[in-house]
Amino acid sequence: MLDPSSSEEESDGIVEEESKEVMAPQAGSRISPSRTSESSGGLQPGSRGSSARPSSPSPSAVSEHEKEEVEKLHREEEERKKKLQLYVFVMRCIAYPFNAKQPTDMARRQQKITKQQLQTVKDRFESFLKGDTQIVADEAFINAVQSYYEVFLKSDRVAKMVQMGGFSALDCREVFKRHIEKRVRSLPEIDGLSKETVLSSWMAKFDTIYRGDEDPRKAQQRMTASAASELILSKDQLYEMFQQILGIKKFEHQLLYQACQLDNLDEQAAQIRRELDGRLQMADQIARAGKFPKFVSKEMEAMYIEELKSSVNQLMANLESVPVSKGGEFKLQKLKKGHNTSIIDMGQEDENQLSKSDVVLSFTLEVVIMEVQGLKSLAPNRIVYCTMEVEGGEKLQTDQAEASKPTWGTQGDFTTTHPLPGVKVKLFTESTGVLALEDKELGRVVLHPTPNSPKAAELHKMTLTKACPDHDLKIKLAVRMDKPQNMKHCGYLWAFGKNVWKRWKKRFFVLVQVSQYTFAMCSYREKKAEPQELLQLDGYTVDYTDPQPGLDGGRAFFNAVKGGEGDTVIFASDDEQDRILWVQAMYRATGQSHKPVPPTQVQKLNSKGGASAQMDAPISQFYADRAQKHGMDEFISANPCSFDHAQLFEMVQHLTLEHRINDSFASLGWFSPGQVFVLDEYCARNGVRGCHRHLCYLGDLLGRSDTGAMIDPTLLHYSFAFCASHVHGNRPDGLGTVAVEEKERFEEIKERLRVLLENQIVNFRYCFPFGRPEGALKATLSLLERVLMKDIVTPVPPEEVKGVIRKCLEQAAEINYQRIKEYATAEGKRREMYEHPVYCLASQVMDLTIQNAGQVATPAKKLEDTIRLAELVIEVLQQNEDHHAEAAVQSTGDQSAFAWWTDLMVEHAEHFLSLYAVDMDAALEIQSPESWDSFPLFQLLNDFLRLDYHLCNGKFHKHLQDLYAPLVVRYVDLMETSIAQSIHRGFEREGWEPVKSLTSNLPNVNLPNVNLQIPKVPNLPAALPVSGLSVNLPQMPSFSTPSWMAAIYDSDNGSGTSEDLFWKLDALQTFIRDLHWPEEEFAKHLDNRIKTMSSDMIENCVKRTRMAFESKLTKSSRSTDFRIPLSICTMFNVMVDAKDQSAKLCAMEMGSEKQKHSEIDERIESSVKEMISLLVAKFVAILESVLAKISRYDEGTLFSSFLSFTVKAASKYVDVPKPGMDVADGYVTFVRHSQDILRDKVNEEVYIERLFDQWYTGTMDLLGRWLTERMDQQLHVYQLKILIRIVKKKYRDFRLQGVLDSTLNSKMYETVRTRLTVEEASASVREGGMQGISMKDSDEEDEEDD
Repeated sequence: MLDPSSSEEESDGIVEEESKEVMAPQAGSRISPSRTSESSGGLQPGSRGSSARPSSPSPSAVSEHEKEEVEKLHREEEERKKKLQLYVFVMRCIAYPFNAKQPTDMARRQQKITKQQLQTVKDRFESFLKGDTQIVADEAFINAVQSYYEVFLKSDRVAKMVQMGGFSALDCREVFKRHIEKRVRSLPEIDGLSKETVLSSWMAKFDTIYRGDEDPRKAQQRMTASAASELILSKDQLYEMFQQILGIKKFEHQLLYQACQLDNLDEQAAQIRRELDGRLQMADQIARAGKFPKFVSKEMEAMYIEELKSSVNQLMANLESVPVSKGGEFKLQKLKKGHNTSIIDMGQEDENQLSKSDVVLSFTLEVVIMEVQGLKSLAPNRIVYCTMEVEGGEKLQTDQAEASKPTWGTQGDFTTTHPLPGVKVKLFTESTGVLALEDKELGRVVLHPTPNSPKAAELHKMTLTKACPDHDLKIKLAVRMDKPQNMKHCGYLWAFGKNVWKRWKKRFFVLVQVSQYTFAMCSYREKKAEPQELLQLDGYTVDYTDPQPGLDGGRAFFNAVKGGEGDTVIFASDDEQDRILWVQAMYRATGQSHKPVPPTQVQKLNSKGGASAQMDAPISQFYADRAQKHGMDEFISANPCSFDHAQLFEMVQHLTLEHRINDSFASLGWFSPGQVFVLDEYCARNGVRGCHRHLCYLGDLLGRSDTGAMIDPTLLHYSFAFCASHVHGNRPDGLGTVAVEEKERFEEIKERLRVLLENQIVNFRYCFPFGRPEGALKATLSLLERVLMKDIVTPVPPEEVKGVIRKCLEQAAEINYQRIKEYATAEGKRREMYEHPVYCLASQVMDLTIQNAGQVATPAKKLEDTIRLAELVIEVLQQNEDHHAEAAVQSTGDQSAFAWWTDLMVEHAEHFLSLYAVDMDAALEIQSPESWDSFPLFQLLNDFLRLDYHLCNGKFHKHLQDLYAPLVVRYVDLMETSIAQSIHRGFEREGWEPVKSLTSNLPNVNLPNVNLQIPKVPNLPAALPVSGLSVNLPQMPSFSTPSWMAAIYDSDNGSGTSEDLFWKLDALQTFIRDLHWPEEEFAKHLDNRIKTMSSDMIENCVKRTRMAFESKLTKSSRSTDFRIPLSICTMFNVMVDAKDQSAKLCAMEMGSEKQKHSEIDERIESSVKEMISLLVAKFVAILESVLAKISRYDEGTLFSSFLSFTVKAASKYVDVPKPGMDVADGYVTFVRHSQDILRDKVNEEVYIERLFDQWYTGTMDLLGRWLTERMDQQLHVYQLKILIRIVKKKYRDFRLQGVLDSTLNSKMYETVRTRLTVEEASASVREGGMQGISMKDSDEEDEEDD
């Protein structure tokens, strides 16, 4: 806004510069049609003459076009004038508010995000996900940001929200915060790190990503500035805002501002008083003429007049409560309550008659003494000083100065109640005499200043005393007398009246404002605080008048006349300018409707030329003349009471809302505090009915909502509740009258609002995307409930509200499903297009590819599309749960307000799923009966549904179970048959070669290219026996070890058949378990059946392994050449694996099943015992063969005698080897080799220990029995040597294998040891020694052998 105090030269320059621009459209609007045709018609023939078919111009067409142009210009001109007039009214509301104030409790609106800013935010998050930023983050945070980026930022609903103008940075932050809260809550607890700390850390990282490289200080400064503009605006900011709203140019504002004297608070208060008086007169005219608006009842007409007068009286009371001493700065005073409006009533003058004490004024004087001139008689070094005083007050003194330089610049401040005070200034010099009692006065000056006196310093001639010989002594001083706020004007006037000032005499007058509605014209004498006489101006009308004959004195006359009584007071001033100022001041004070205009002839008489007349006129008259020159006078002088302010307000509110919607804030339809303040003030000052205001507001908001703008339903609710309360007679603003137009328009708005709300609920995912704006869905439901009410008292039945919303949600389900189906279809076509071999061809070929894609839908492709569609369905339902399901209670926490909303959302979800069920059933119907690829679809849907409290075992969930239960049963049946046949055929061809196993515990490694999200279904053969028919089944592929496992798992385990069996059983159980069947009974049935089947299969495996073990041992050799084959170890490992797998695959809790599990364990244990016994028997049999060989040396046999003789005879000639040592060494080698193989290849330590114990005990018992049979015989020396070697080596080897000492040192071993020791002693005596073989030195001998 231009400064109102700017100079006239500067203002003239602006006006001259812009006047052409103003006059151009005005001149254009006055062009007649004939003149327009003259200016443009000459071009018409030339332009048509060049055409192929010459023709003459049509006069009717040309005139019609010209007429339209003229009408268009006329409409534009009328619109411009209307906006200028409206701006005048708005300016006055801003300049002098007395009813409203800018609210400070409104919610602060955030800056909206534009399309370009959204793209920038996307780019920043994409850079973070690519690792291009320096932000350190863990995997969990990156996953959360990835999900947020894909689901939220890239959503078309977010782009639509940006287009609707309701998306802000706060929405971005709040959605991310809600998005991560569940993720953080699901993380495991970490000691010393609370989840609130994690949340805070994640939000700080989010802010860093969102901000990017932008300086946070600049962003903070910008946010602070924007927040300030959303709070309290200054007058200049409000003027500038409404210039933009109404399209007012800067120079037009300056002209109107200066001509309306908006900086003059007295003029504005007077304007208000005139407006209010005019509204009272208008009410009387309406009552007399009977031209009432059409009300719903005839009785409201009288009430309407009372309401008009009551509203005016209330405004008068509000104006009266504004302090008279209100300053020029923009401060909104709080209205005082409890004012008696009767003081405004003009008929009660006697009760409000002023007394002289009511108009006492208080003045502040500043007296500045500068210097004294003409002081020549005193010596230069003499001391002089001045004193100053206001009569009746204290006396002040300046500093001392030398007579050669009598300057001071001293200021004295005084306060007085005299409008004509006496100011005395005296000059003194210090007395040099010894006996002098006081200083000598040289001179004095007495002044009588007024507030109109010059403020600059002036020279005044002093009155000299006899002690001063100087004759021309002057003093330079300035006297400034401030005008108090309640003094509106002052000066000398001639006056004559009937009741006051009965003599034509020049007096000093002061126009005093006692209150906003009480003014008094007071005359004062010098040195008096109270007026000599006063005239209360209530009911008077001031105007210019001609000079009155017979009254000498005064040149410019004006009078004040009281209507009805004829009391007239005549005034006269000494010049025309002073008269104009007095008339203007009294015109503001009287509140009269008639505006006095200076008579032209008086101006001519008073002026000596045009220039002097302009200079004599006050500046306000200059601005008024300049505004009149530019065509603004009609807007300034227009009577506000003659306008339809309801229509004007509708226009300004519409334009203000348009400006608000298009500004940089996500306002959602809410006005800014400054806009609310101006609109409130306009309504109160011009009598705009509250119902009309809110009806217009609702209409504009609904129109904006229809065009795609995002409007806060809370705002709609507030305005609708106000209108409903008014229409039903509840008087929200104190008005009891209801116009027919208001009621009809309310019903229209109500119907529009109902349609809008139902449409928003139908499209709730797109009208309130991701639950934004906060609490909007809750407000929409509340407003719909209010709209459905028949009146404001009777609540609508909940069932009716539920019925309406249920119908809306049914439509919402259909719309949402149709949209995601179209999205999935388009996505599938794009994917096919990318995979198409002609992807790089021209766009026409690509379009053809897109059109032809999907025409041939194979069952596999159909199933793939159905699974993708299921993912989208789950995503939609999850978003509804996260952002919309609890929206009815989250904003207020009122769980009972819309407790039924959850039930309706469940119904909505079920209906939504039922639509998907149609496509799902169609896709499953075309699948092959032998195909099991549809199980991932069940797992995907079931994993979501079973965790949802409301949808678990719901209608769709049960349909899904009914659909898949036969498939699961058939799959299990086929798997059971397949596994049984694989066992039978596998064991028939089993080579018992050890393989590596998947079923053992593997290290935790990252599996390359393995998708672990959905368990894979074990493969089934192509054909299986059905209904007892024997069908040749192809063998199931046996298990093969992945190449990546070789480095991490080297031990050998069971056979290929057993490992294949265990893997299939484990995969089958994993598959069934991962189905997470929701129905408890069927889930138990499946679990029991799988475990029973596993138990039977494992038992069969154990039985076949036991039979193969026995067969293998039976066919093996019984000599010391026997080596334990790897197949024997493999069979043991099969038993080990069977035991381990039975604990996992067959473990059940209940009675009979638990018994079943114990039976398979017992079966495995008994089989292992039998296998150990068979192997031990084999080992014993081998020892028996060794003992049978040395039995030939028994004492008393022919072979023994012959052998002994032969050896002795041969030993005389050659070195005969020790007989029997090769037998002992062969057996020892066999034992050691067998121990090593068993220890290395069998994976169960318990079985090895049990085998070794039984092996040692069995062979030791055999030796004991063999020696017992020869108790009466003496052992041959060769027998003794072999037995000592076997016993000592066996003892040592089994001790090294971990056999316990209690087993090693058994009673049988002691018996054998004792017998061999005794035999050794006998042989030593008989043979002369054992040739180094002894029970004592056998250890050393072993070391030598080794």
